[in-house]
Amino acid sequence: FKNLSNKDITETILFPMPAVPSFTGSDFADTSETYNNFKLWVNGKPIDPELHVRTFMYPIVVKDSDRTYANTSVDTTEIFKSCGLNEADMMGPWTYQVDTEYVNQRLLDCNNKALDKFIYDRESLYIPWDSQVIYSWEQKFKANATTKIKHSYTPLVGGSVHLGQEGFPNFCVDASTQRGFHKNGSRPYHALSYILTTGANWAKPISNFKLTVERDPNELVSFCWKGKGKVTKVSATTFEIKETNFMPTHDFDVAFIMK
Repeated sequence: FKNLSNKDITETILFPMPAVPSFTGSDFADTSETYNNFKLWVNGKPIDPELHVRTFMYPIVVKDSDRTYANTSVDTTEIFKSCGLNEADMMGPWTYQVDTEYVNQRLLDCNNKALDKFIYDRESLYIPWDSQVIYSWEQKFKANATTKIKHSYTPLVGGSVHLGQEGFPNFCVDASTQRGFHKNGSRPYHALSYILTTGANWAKPISNFKLTVERDPNELVSFCWKGKGKVTKVSATTFEIKETNFMPTHDFDVAFIMK
């Protein structure tokens, strides 16, 4: 990142992970693999970022005299804290160190009236809420200078036992890829989403962009690319995309499909 001004700029940088539900099915992503493996280097020096956790709940709405949950969640971190729940409790969906039923029981026992907007049935331990991990650090960008930031982490990879046709457009599954699907007709897959469009907020395009996608030998891979650069197969299992003066207009979704 180059500071184009004549003054030093100090900012708090946030790197959020996805919010994950407290109740998960057997095919949900392995959050424990992603949790707490975010690594950061600034100008080649390792930095220890701070870790924060937020919780989100879904307000109850009434539709045609029926009560249901809203599609958009609300930050309820302070409500959780008022009920005596700490960050370790709220991080349970990531670490599996705290049972969800314990947290839900604490919410049911809590006398914070704000919870009435989110708890549908006080006789049930089923309370939908999400947990989000966010990393932060204070960063100085020196005047008229370039700051080199490198970060790495294991992404949150989801998937399911079957990739139906309704999911084909999301990953641009073509006829050639379909011919390689599992012979019994099922399409078990893993999926990964990566946000690129924030790069369009920068002062200038990305001079040199390279994306490498590598699949395992027992997988097929399918994804969409809407940039000007071509998708090049550089080995039997590896694909590469290069762009110059790149201004991202779309995010990146990729599916790794079992043969």
